[in-house]
Amino acid sequence: MPQARRRPTSADVAARAGVSRTTVSFVLNGRADVQIPLTTWRRVEEAARELGYHPHGVARQLAAGSSSTLGVVLRQSAEQVAADALLSETLLGLTTAARSGGFRVIIEPLAPGTGTYAELLRSQQTDGLVVSGPLADDGELSDLVSDGFPIVLQGSQPQVDAPSVDVDNRAGAQVAVEHLIGLGHRRIACITNAPLAYTSAVQRVAGYRDALAAAGIEIDEGLIVEGGFDAASGHRAMAGLLARAQPTAVFVASDVVAFGALRALRDAGRRVPADVSIVGFDDIPLAEHFDPPLTTLRLPARALGVSAGQALIDRVAGRPVPPRTLLPTQLIVRESTAHIGTRQTGGP
Repeated sequence: MPQARRRPTSADVAARAGVSRTTVSFVLNGRADVQIPLTTWRRVEEAARELGYHPHGVARQLAAGSSSTLGVVLRQSAEQVAADALLSETLLGLTTAARSGGFRVIIEPLAPGTGTYAELLRSQQTDGLVVSGPLADDGELSDLVSDGFPIVLQGSQPQVDAPSVDVDNRAGAQVAVEHLIGLGHRRIACITNAPLAYTSAVQRVAGYRDALAAAGIEIDEGLIVEGGFDAASGHRAMAGLLARAQPTAVFVASDVVAFGALRALRDAGRRVPADVSIVGFDDIPLAEHFDPPLTTLRLPARALGVSAGQALIDRVAGRPVPPRTLLPTQLIVRESTAHIGTRQTGGP
């Protein structure tokens, strides 16, 4: 199959015309207030025409001046947003940072297949975007970055050349699984926090693999099951695991998904932690009220939002921003994990 042609960028136009990307932006966005020689103006227009380059509407917005508005794009469906128990804390941190910097915030869901960034930004003028939950393959996002529009990723996407702010998903997952290994477990399953199209799911599975490999435990691919964003996906994944395997412990890479997994264990007559130990990830407010209270990784949700908001403010202002900021997680040990030799009467 022939490869899709790469979309030309402002950098390509600048290279062909022999000018800077800033000059390209001024010319193609009609900045009459900037003194540019007519010959240069025509050279840029000719290069853009030859390459078939058309600036995004957002680039035109950027040239028009500040709107004092930051956009937050949620790359999840409405159902997924509703199931995200930490999203409100993250958004609170982000809006707090924005307000301190003199910006207001607009929030727009943009689930895969429901629209484009260009369509969204034509209807909402913003000075920059925080993209929450970037997909593992998001070509249009790369185009926006290439056009010089300020973007910060809340979550990692190695294929997009934009600053990212995230929790250390891989290291956190490794700590969670090492906790289970330290309790004597060797047959440890993994249920992901999202489809593997999402970078966070890939990273948490990688941490699971790292822990097993470091302990010399052979990785059984049949013990890795893809979850979703809600408790129902955790119930399905755990029921499927129990039908074909007998893990003594499970790393469930989301507390919400873990809630469904606990229900599946209860339905199957399996006790937690006497028969199966469970570790989650996120430490949502309800985690300590699960039955039994959930051992999990605490995610600094509000700090994540503050960091992403401040990074975008710095990008908009032209200040340097670290290419990658990783916030640590913290293991919170409760009652859903126990040594493999422990037998008790409590729990499901």
